[in-house]
Amino acid sequence: PISSKVLERFAKTFEVCGFRREAFYPCYGMAEATLIISGGDKFAPPIQTTIATNALEQNQIISTTSETEATKTLVGCGQTLLDQQIKIVHPEKLTLCAEGEVGEIWVSGPSIAEGYWRKPEETKQTFEACITDALPQKSFMRTGDLGFLEANELFVTGRLKDVIIINGRNHYPQDIEWTVEQSHPTIRPGCVAGFSVEVAGEEHLVVVAEVERNFREVGRRNGKSGTENSNSSQDLIKSIQRVISRNHDLQTYRVLLLKPGAIPKTSSGKIQRYACRDGFLTGTLKV
Repeated sequence: PISSKVLERFAKTFEVCGFRREAFYPCYGMAEATLIISGGDKFAPPIQTTIATNALEQNQIISTTSETEATKTLVGCGQTLLDQQIKIVHPEKLTLCAEGEVGEIWVSGPSIAEGYWRKPEETKQTFEACITDALPQKSFMRTGDLGFLEANELFVTGRLKDVIIINGRNHYPQDIEWTVEQSHPTIRPGCVAGFSVEVAGEEHLVVVAEVERNFREVGRRNGKSGTENSNSSQDLIKSIQRVISRNHDLQTYRVLLLKPGAIPKTSSGKIQRYACRDGFLTGTLKV
């Protein structure tokens, strides 16, 4: 999802250079759809909506202007283009979601690929999905992303497989990761991953975060012993746990501080949360 805070910070930083908010063009696309799926008006500033966080945790969208309850501002990704259709579908029931409900984004149209090369099973699951309560039946591509439509504007809330479900509440990892990134200057931006693991039959939150190289080097230069350096790490871990508890009402099972470059990423720089989870479970992450 597009961060409204990042857009605002960028706009304020470069407004002295003449940057206009209308120059932003939030859009949504995938390689399987020959890139673009939705986009906005290139002469208009991004459309944003502020919703209640508690409702979002239950897959519900409730717009709010409250200054007392927890809220989240989402950036729209425009409207569907040309002959394409966007539907919001319950990912398990395969039925259309009601208005104001978060579901999986499904897409149909002439630019959608026919399938994956020599992968018939994956092709069937992804490109030949049908909405069970819609007639006439037609095939849609399942994007694996969650979102909703508001006045035909598409808002993406997260990745289906990355959602952390604890005590019946949905938590989006990017929100937790942003909280951790902002909590301390030694945490490397864009290098935090949140995911869940099962412990004694229940899901628990784990956070892994890369720290700057000088985090431990400063301690050594100041003559700190290994024990004192360990204490500094524990202080940072406790600080992260506190800020997550305060901002998200979540208890963190484990926090790992990693060396720079330790978090697995895709070739385009996206964090591979499933790989982080595997690395945590197998003990192969570089601490």
